[in-house]
Amino acid sequence: MWSDAVNQNNKTALLAWVKETGIQLVQVNGQRKYGGPPSGWIGEPPPSGSEVFIGKLPQDIYENKLIPLFQSVGKLYEFRLMMTFSGLNRGFAYAKYSNRRSAQIAIAALNNFEVQKGCPIMVCRSTEKCELCVDGLSSSMEQGQLRTLLQEVTTGVLNISLYPSPSRKGGQLAVLKYNSHRAAAMAKKTLVEGTQPLWGGVVDWLKVDMKQKLRANTERTFPESLQPGGCKSGSPSQTPHGAVTCPLPQAFCVLDYLNALCKKQRLGIPVFLTKCVQANPDGWLRFWYQVVIPGYPSPFSGFMWIKPDKSGLSGHDKAKNAIALQLLKTLGESLHGSVDFLGFVPLSLNS
Repeated sequence: MWSDAVNQNNKTALLAWVKETGIQLVQVNGQRKYGGPPSGWIGEPPPSGSEVFIGKLPQDIYENKLIPLFQSVGKLYEFRLMMTFSGLNRGFAYAKYSNRRSAQIAIAALNNFEVQKGCPIMVCRSTEKCELCVDGLSSSMEQGQLRTLLQEVTTGVLNISLYPSPSRKGGQLAVLKYNSHRAAAMAKKTLVEGTQPLWGGVVDWLKVDMKQKLRANTERTFPESLQPGGCKSGSPSQTPHGAVTCPLPQAFCVLDYLNALCKKQRLGIPVFLTKCVQANPDGWLRFWYQVVIPGYPSPFSGFMWIKPDKSGLSGHDKAKNAIALQLLKTLGESLHGSVDFLGFVPLSLNS
């Protein structure tokens, strides 16, 4: 519905343009959208960096003026004009091009361009936010468990990283990376507005200052040259939730299986970083880990409880084996043998 406050001449011109061109404009969630993809588009969506932000728009200017203007410098994949309930625009929009070069040309050509006399607009690179922050998760929440829960209610999650919460003692903070801004925005909407909060966590966009703080804390706590030992005590005297209770003897190393599988699939050999960050009175060790698989789009990180035994493996080696088992599950592989208190049954890669 158009409000009486809308310029009637502009309203009429927009409706006539839509009818003449056959362009489809869809209004949803406070924005009116063209394309995404446009008619006749073949192939994948444009890469990151192909979108520009358009600010300082007069509130009574619409797509009949803006889309032809921004199409004049490159092929548009999508155009989104933010709208008020009254039918006026909110003063800003987003134009996504088919490639990064077109976006750069749009910035150079149209920044400070006067769309109306005395109304220069601002055009700059759009920051496509793809990362969410969930603070206040339980310390017992594991990366694999969180991934399973997220995949039930969201789509497009690429990577999950867990950190000690900077604001809630004993809690965890999760950084969720999605494959696009749209996927992240829909996930945020689902997680915030869902019938239940995300397991006690507070969901928001990952802000730059928080990202820098997490990076600084990680670099300080887990330096590049990770050395065994250095564990801190203070955990309750009990078996931690999600702990690995079965021994991992050298007779069969899950790490070897993961390495061989990654090599077979041409992903490269995984690189492991592990650091013992906690020990409880019963001998359980909590390890922080990060694993980079060269051919996989994002690293894996999280925490793992391990209890050393007489298998001959060090705490770090046992942690790597347990982490490798979790990665195999995450990557969609399964060990078709059995895991019991006697160890693992060797498997063939061709099984």
